Amino acid sequence: MSLAAALIGEPMQPMRAASLALLATLLDGVDGWLARRSKMESAFGARFDVEVDALLVQVLAILVWQYGKAGPWVLASGLLRYAFVAAGWIWPWMNGPLTPTLRGRVICIVQLAGLMLAILPAVASPASDIIAAMALAALAYSFAVDVGRLWRRSG
Repeated sequence: MSLAAALIGEPMQPMRAASLALLATLLDGVDGWLARRSKMESAFGARFDVEVDALLVQVLAILVWQYGKAGPWVLASGLLRYAFVAAGWIWPWMNGPLTPTLRGRVICIVQLAGLMLAILPAVASPASDIIAAMALAALAYSFAVDVGRLWRRSG
């Protein structure tokens, strides 16, 4: 992931960016599988995984924007996680525990895959805009569901 982040501000290298992001995503999946299989999973590991995924989404969103594949609105893809955390500073009920869901995992993969696809040289605007927008819409939906879950538990 840090190698993909190193491409921010550099000349366009879309294939390298997409390849590095894919490698990071695959290794993340293997890491999680190994942790569960060896019974070494932990709350810290799960939280760390969420934060690394959010950072990779932010890196990819910046690259999608930098490469002219979507407008600055695509940065919302990465900023949603940080807005969610910041909301917990304002509204304490937002700090409630959230159990991981299949929906959350699938939408995370959809978001990452969408941004990786949008970066590819073969995918030009407006297709890259549409792919990035659909991925962002799925992510926004997932966050809305989680906010709703926390709100219902708070009352």
